[in-house]
Amino acid sequence: MAVSSLSMAIPSCNLRLPFSSDTSMLSASRSVRSSPLPLLPPANSRVSALPQRRITPKVQAKKQTFSSFDDLLKNSDKPVLVDFYATWCGPCQFMVPVLEQVSDKMKDTIQVVKIDTEKYTRIANQYKIAALPTLILFRNGKPCDRFEGAMPADQLVQRIESALKVPQ
Repeated sequence: MAVSSLSMAIPSCNLRLPFSSDTSMLSASRSVRSSPLPLLPPANSRVSALPQRRITPKVQAKKQTFSSFDDLLKNSDKPVLVDFYATWCGPCQFMVPVLEQVSDKMKDTIQVVKIDTEKYTRIANQYKIAALPTLILFRNGKPCDRFEGAMPADQLVQRIESALKVPQ
């Protein structure tokens, strides 16, 4: 069976796609052409983006500078609760006021730190962050408990308190 090979050009994308006379390729290309998905506008057209709603905390976090994340963990005089989050993550946004409540309630017991997994991918990979939000409680520079997913403030406080009661 002879198969001829042609190519099809898409001018707006400067893209050339292979095209075969083989019937399996024809049926695949027909299904792509008749796809009900909307087409994206050309790159040079203007598309207005809808504003994204963000939750902003009532109290701004105290920014601190450390030479490294490890330095922060090792030199903290209190256990450190680290919130690994992403700005696009809905449950992470839900946790903003929850973490404020926990931080206020436990200010003498723990320190709360937030790590944006999009900006600090090395740290996220180091602690194998696979779900968001992920909270890791560090004591003496080492992880002592890990919480994945959103939860109410009272449940998070109970988990932290029980984790801190366990001797290391």
